[in-house]
Amino acid sequence: MRKFSVLVLLGAASVATAQTPAADFKARFEKRIAEISVRVDGVVGYSILDLTSGERIGHLERETFPTASTIKLAIVYELFKQAEEKKINLDEMITLDRRQAVGGSGVLFEMGRPTLSIRDYAVLMVTLSDNTATNVLIDRLGMEKIAARMQGLGLSGTQLRRHMMDTAAAKRGDENVSTPDEIVRLLQAMHLDMPDAIALLKKPKENRLRKGLPDGVQSADKSGELEGVRVDAGVVFAKNRPYVLCVMTTFLKDEAEGERAIEEISRTTYQYFSRLGAGALGRRVP
Repeated sequence: MRKFSVLVLLGAASVATAQTPAADFKARFEKRIAEISVRVDGVVGYSILDLTSGERIGHLERETFPTASTIKLAIVYELFKQAEEKKINLDEMITLDRRQAVGGSGVLFEMGRPTLSIRDYAVLMVTLSDNTATNVLIDRLGMEKIAARMQGLGLSGTQLRRHMMDTAAAKRGDENVSTPDEIVRLLQAMHLDMPDAIALLKKPKENRLRKGLPDGVQSADKSGELEGVRVDAGVVFAKNRPYVLCVMTTFLKDEAEGERAIEEISRTTYQYFSRLGAGALGRRVP
């Protein structure tokens, strides 16, 4: 009887500790991402959403980080919402007011007073991260309306609080901020019902997220950088297994180290999801 009881207990323990191959694969992936993050001399937060299963993986995903230019995703969302609501026309022409012109990334600062469509300003904002184009769109859409839209989506931590390159506002603490989780949720919302916004975000550009992907794999993304800060976020269209990734870093001692970590996280995440999408139970079906 005693021998039978021991066997039953051993069997129960085996069931309790058993782990499916898929669960083990996921656990190994999470460990690799954590190891990449902890090596960085700074703070790394991330959120990853499996668009097929709905599963989420994260670290510091609900903590507030500076967004740098990744806040422009909120502007993209508001832009296409106002176009959908017929509040703006993407073909409306706007002549640049030089008072809106600022330095940093982009080309408009050097171009006098060009007259461009709202659509063209949006393309410059996304592809070149043009800060002047961004300020034009903020003024046309309304900073308060962008804020209200984010609140309406339940993204209260995503706050556009200043124009681009407004260093006086930044010194007052009016930094543009969000969380990894909220950036992922914003991209998920665009993926669900904003094909034009996704098409805009897919346009050619260079960033750390894309460097981690093989040639030919599409992503709809936006990056950002400030002193001590690097951010990358996007929807990655891995075959049969698309996902959303946001990596936010701050307090970086070495910004290049932060950039390498984001690229490595992007590459590792793609390798995970590409294998999930290759076939059931890990078998790669031709």
